[in-house]
Amino acid sequence: MDLRFGNFGFRAMRSLLAVSLTGAGLALATAPAVAQEELKIGAIAALSGGGTAWGLGLQRGVQLALDEANEAGGLKIGGKTYKLKLVVFDDQYNAAQAKVVADRLVTQEKAGFIFGPVGSPGALGSLPVTQPAKVLQFVEGYAPAILKNEWNAAYVFRISNSNREFAEPIVKWVKAKMPTVKKIGMIAPNDATGQAAVPILVEAYKKQGYEVWVDYYERGSKEFTPLLVRMLAQNVDLFELNSNAPGEAGLLLKQARQVGFKGPILQSGGSGVDEIIEVAGPLAEGFLKYDVIDNSLPAVSTLLKAYNKKYSGVFNGTSPIYYNAAHILLEAIRRADSLDTTKVRDELEKLGGYNAPIFGRVIWTGKQEYGNDHQLFHAFIIKEVKQGKGVVRDVVSSP
Repeated sequence: MDLRFGNFGFRAMRSLLAVSLTGAGLALATAPAVAQEELKIGAIAALSGGGTAWGLGLQRGVQLALDEANEAGGLKIGGKTYKLKLVVFDDQYNAAQAKVVADRLVTQEKAGFIFGPVGSPGALGSLPVTQPAKVLQFVEGYAPAILKNEWNAAYVFRISNSNREFAEPIVKWVKAKMPTVKKIGMIAPNDATGQAAVPILVEAYKKQGYEVWVDYYERGSKEFTPLLVRMLAQNVDLFELNSNAPGEAGLLLKQARQVGFKGPILQSGGSGVDEIIEVAGPLAEGFLKYDVIDNSLPAVSTLLKAYNKKYSGVFNGTSPIYYNAAHILLEAIRRADSLDTTKVRDELEKLGGYNAPIFGRVIWTGKQEYGNDHQLFHAFIIKEVKQGKGVVRDVVSSP
């Protein structure tokens, strides 16, 4: 499925009218500058398949940031003013499809900047296209190879913590808050996400003295009862949902309670709890979830209002991540005063201290772990579902 998004209609008519009036000799010094050209911003998003909630969150978060720039008169670069247009292609949360649509964005749409995919499979699938082409890419997958690769992540930035950054702090939190927990159970997707992310989490638990049982399923599965019954037989104390996509995480949570698991259920990975609550319903009560967004904060509340004005449905936790990243990119383009991706990349690397709208001060890290500082670090939290809503229980770490 190919989705393309533009912002024409009333604002375009208003811009044309402004040009006409200027030609008639009327002074419009206070009006926003009229965009002279169009700049395509690419996005690779799972708009079907297991990661659909994340894909929609990506698309909507970037679109809201671009809307703000367009409403302010466009993006001014090198003496020109550009109207920003988001071009989104569906990767179906699939590595092979991500490579196909990345090629379309690079070769057909001539996009020099791409947001997504969400998740490791698509990110790893698209890098062989974007990196040799020097296309700047902003992703959220956890696999270390996203930043530690043959291109030394020259043109890719990870815009949210991976489990390299949050696994150990969360496990230490579990140890402090749940002293009776001794054995961990995990059921994970048998794809790049599971293969790359789960070993990091298992290592973090074992380092703190936990016994860990792990089993895998094929991505897209809907029925987990046999695996959950097998897990119950292992007498695990805590069920860890690791990096499962929201739809699958919600089903695992719901079905775990239905088969009789009584212990705590925690997800150390992914963003956004609302979609999981939507799937699991009342059985989500007490669920614990890693998250990056506190909806009560003023910056998030403002974004939430804009989101609800434009879109219906659940406010996905991925939206603020990509909204924040889009603002970081636009600031780097402004500072570079160029669309040359190498110049913009260099400005991105120097953005430390820039106050981004959601996560605040930009902190790039990762040199020791990945060989480059293209990993964004930011605060993260643990939410607990109470009376059908995710509420902040603890701040686990902060920059």
